[in-house]
Amino acid sequence: MGSETLREANGRFPKAMEVRATEIREQLKAPRAGAIAGILFSILLILCLVLIRVSVPANPADEGTWLSVRGRSVHLGFSLLPFAGIAFLWFIGVLRDRMGAKEDRFFATVFLGSGLLFLAMMFVSSAVAGGLTMTYATIPGKLMDSGIYTFARAVIYEIVNMYAIRMAAVFMISTCTVAIRIGIFPRWMAFLGFALAVLLILSPGRLYWAPLALPLWTLLISVYVLLANLRPRPAGTPIRDQTE
Repeated sequence: MGSETLREANGRFPKAMEVRATEIREQLKAPRAGAIAGILFSILLILCLVLIRVSVPANPADEGTWLSVRGRSVHLGFSLLPFAGIAFLWFIGVLRDRMGAKEDRFFATVFLGSGLLFLAMMFVSSAVAGGLTMTYATIPGKLMDSGIYTFARAVIYEIVNMYAIRMAAVFMISTCTVAIRIGIFPRWMAFLGFALAVLLILSPGRLYWAPLALPLWTLLISVYVLLANLRPRPAGTPIRDQTE
């Protein structure tokens, strides 16, 4: 009887170790997946914003000469935006999974809502701008004379510089708050995010390159989390400590 019990215990021990090893691997994959998604999102959005901001004048009351001169660059920038959006959704999903049982309902709701609103506004502005460039390629004269260009340009400016940027700031604030609580990345990165978020809230339309704050900050924390999780973990060290 004793020998049978011993054999059963010996049989369960390797299985328990295997289950634990699988759990550890899954826990390690989540931060890496989120970091990779964040890096892809950052690079794609930076390219998109640079292509557009270099080509389109800062003044929303411009005459639209960029449509004929820089139209292809703008079209390329808008073509990258859907892929940046996909990576951003993956980034949000992995971060929420990382929160797990420690998720604060209030900040998690603000985090998810602001991220989705930011992405939706960017998609809407991209669709309006894409329709504008397609219309100009078909009937350039009628577009400029009808006033549609002036209206569409103003709508895009308002969506991006007044609403989307502020939603990006709220997303950064909620992400930093959650990060401080569960230790996704160091506190100084969280405080940097707070400062950049305040800058985005207070300077819509004033700083032409302000929208780059979100992808650059996301790139910083994503690279840190990826490198931290690629380093060998000392035996007995909690997985959470890799990103603290």
